Amino acid sequence: MKGATALRLGAWIIAITLVALPVVGVLQGWFASDRWPVRELQVHASFRHVSAAQVRTAVAPALGAGFFAIDLDKVRDGIAALPWVARVVVSKHWPDALDITITEIDPIARWGNGALLGRDGRIFKVADAGVVNGLPQFNAPDDRVADVLAFYRTAQVDFAPYSLQVARVDLSARGSWTLALSNAGTVTVGDQQPDQRLARFVAALPVLMRGRGDGFVYADLRYSNGFAVRWPDPAPASDLPAKPANGDPHAADGNV
Repeated sequence: MKGATALRLGAWIIAITLVALPVVGVLQGWFASDRWPVRELQVHASFRHVSAAQVRTAVAPALGAGFFAIDLDKVRDGIAALPWVARVVVSKHWPDALDITITEIDPIARWGNGALLGRDGRIFKVADAGVVNGLPQFNAPDDRVADVLAFYRTAQVDFAPYSLQVARVDLSARGSWTLALSNAGTVTVGDQQPDQRLARFVAALPVLMRGRGDGFVYADLRYSNGFAVRWPDPAPASDLPAKPANGDPHAADGNV
């Protein structure tokens, strides 16, 4: 009886193995991968900086395993290694497709020497960073991204009523802030209460700018109870229109 039971048990094990082995083999890509190939890549992306050709090249090494055995992590990592890629989601669609969603990095500023800052706060470098125009320049320690973004947004709101944009934000290693504006003016804010000092200066701008259409050249806010402002140098006398000698406002010098 014991011998018969052992034989029956052995037969069941063999039968289960014969059934399971092909399934495991297909799932592991050991054989029959050519019978269930991946024939289609369904790619969802903006394709601003990442091309369809780059995606195909990144995915190609993983496709040989077939639909069942393809390593989705390998596909994801291959695409994520491409420049400008921020996030990748990959899934299978029966019977022969991969669904790939790519989120590209959205740069909001230039960072330091040759890097870009993404909307998600990531600092990254790409060979073609120069193709992105119109971004402000941020110079600061890499661990101060959140502080720079917060101060930049505050300054943008403060200067917006005066049709001024923040073109550059500098934060020194010692914590001192400096801004450059779209009118070529520079604002040295310093390291003490930068938000409050900037707000005080901006609140005084309507009075300071009264009768002045050329804007300021430099403002120093590093004073406890005020600030210093430098205005453009007056135009040289030679650039001023000559006053007619006879006092006639419509007369002009010159030969006829």
